[in-house]
Amino acid sequence: MYKWLLALLLLVPIIELWGILQIGEWLGGWTTFLVLVGMGIAGAYFAKLEGRKVWLDAQRQLESGIMPGRSLIDGICVLLGGLLLLLPGFISDLFGIVLLLPVTRPIFRRIILQWLEKRMRNGQFTIRRF
Repeated sequence: MYKWLLALLLLVPIIELWGILQIGEWLGGWTTFLVLVGMGIAGAYFAKLEGRKVWLDAQRQLESGIMPGRSLIDGICVLLGGLLLLLPGFISDLFGIVLLLPVTRPIFRRIILQWLEKRMRNGQFTIRRF
């Protein structure tokens, strides 16, 4: 797992930089810079809106006596999507947008749930109290 994480931490910035340079060559430096800043601002705003929706949905479920499992996973997707949109780069922006969209979020919710279920069945997932 740590090898994959190290590989991601090394490869993703290189790929992002390459993408920025390619877009900069195509659009021009200032235009590329403005697009990156605009995506960051729009991403922060959209993440805030989607985060508020998820939070209200979780509160509604709690008030009804339902455990807000789906809302919590949606919240993780929104948080990760917002963070990816704040990072400079077009590839991270693309993944951030996909995570924030309510239409595509169920796909990631299903992937996260399958991952959690697999780890729980294998005994690799534990909850610790502090």
